[in-house]
Amino acid sequence: MDADLPELCTRSRATDGQTPDLPYPSGWFCLAHSRELARGSVLTRQLAGEDVVLYRTGDGQSYAVHPYCPHLGAHLGVGGTIEGQNLVCPFHRFAFAPDGSCVGTPKGPHPRARLKHRTVRERNGFVIVWYGHDDTPPAWEIPDTSPPEVTVTATWATDVHAHVQELAENGLDYRHLPAVHHVDVRQLVPPQAQGPYLRSHLRLGPNRPTALKKIRYDVSFLLAGLGYVRAEIPVPPLGCILHLWAVHAPTGPRLTRLLLGVACTDIQRTRPAGRTPLLRPVHRALARAVLWTAVSKAKDDVRIWNAKRYEPRPRLAAGDEAIGFYRHWARQFYPTP
Repeated sequence: MDADLPELCTRSRATDGQTPDLPYPSGWFCLAHSRELARGSVLTRQLAGEDVVLYRTGDGQSYAVHPYCPHLGAHLGVGGTIEGQNLVCPFHRFAFAPDGSCVGTPKGPHPRARLKHRTVRERNGFVIVWYGHDDTPPAWEIPDTSPPEVTVTATWATDVHAHVQELAENGLDYRHLPAVHHVDVRQLVPPQAQGPYLRSHLRLGPNRPTALKKIRYDVSFLLAGLGYVRAEIPVPPLGCILHLWAVHAPTGPRLTRLLLGVACTDIQRTRPAGRTPLLRPVHRALARAVLWTAVSKAKDDVRIWNAKRYEPRPRLAAGDEAIGFYRHWARQFYPTP
């Protein structure tokens, strides 16, 4: 069985000159945790080979702009400040309003100038920015599948030498789970696609040691584009639901920033008044423990990703049908050839 995306590939600048690369996909990509972006702060992040400046105004709203001041090109993420609702350039202190327009200078009238904005959403404690080819506006939204009050409490991030599509593909590569992570997997429902969203439902459990083999968890996965993966795992014996995120951002050619996040919530949302706050320290501790386990598994993947290459025509075998399904679904996020 072959899965083929040859029309999307470009030649890599790798030394052998033979490794095919994929272009940057469009979609929503996480650039920061919400708690990193405090009121009045300015951050610089990489997205698709370019700097993006994130900032939060005094009223708590987050924004993302292209990095250079239209006056004389100063980098707004290097010394830029927030004054009330405005982003102020470090070079000549031109002030820019939330709509991007220049609204003030230290002296004299301000010019007709405007910052170029990127669309921002905040979901469950993540700052997520839209990347569109030729700066096209968002074509779809990150779904509000997790309750808005569920906020990531434990996170871990690393840089990976792989294309962002390969990281998201990992969730559909069932064969690697027992081979790399010692996890048994059973597909409960085949992957289902609806536009930019892909859902799957698996039953997972350890395949060793023998004493743990009876432990099984049903996991619901949601992919929203190639940069957002969310898993939800009910754990009835502990009375909680685990929420796991793997949010990826392409930072450069074959470079991806991987961020893992975990939250834990009460499985019964109608607990008696006063009981839920008492559970929060337990939930935070459990989230940290689950993150530690997820990171140990992710490090095994990162070691492989950092050394592998992308195969545009993989020779898939029986049991790899989900990978072929995923690759055909992923085509929609690339420019039409």
